[in-house]
Amino acid sequence: QVQLVESGGGLVHPGGSLTLSCTASGRIITISAMGWYRQAPGDRRELVATITSGGDTNYADSVKGRFTISRDNTGKTVYLQMNNLKPEDTTVYYCNADLVYSEGGTFVATKDSWGQGTQVTVSS
Repeated sequence: QVQLVESGGGLVHPGGSLTLSCTASGRIITISAMGWYRQAPGDRRELVATITSGGDTNYADSVKGRFTISRDNTGKTVYLQMNNLKPEDTTVYYCNADLVYSEGGTFVATKDSWGQGTQVTVSS
């Protein structure tokens, strides 16, 4: 099995910064991409940013120029540096991984590995 553990959420004033972290663990064979999504109550989960194993990045228009996604050398930890935060950034942020892991002697490919979510609140 695979686990994604997030950290770094919290309360920040408008214009402030936060950095989210997510580390994947388990019987992971390869990770093709990792990313951050967010979901407000009653809304669909939306993409915030993704990064591939090759380092290609993709951002939602609403966060371009303010958020930066990066990963460590192991490829199993992804970060989201969030600057100039706005009240509309307030919601739960989820980490996602597109990966292959081993289970019972077989390889399993999944795009549906998710963390437990971390709350980001931007308020004065």
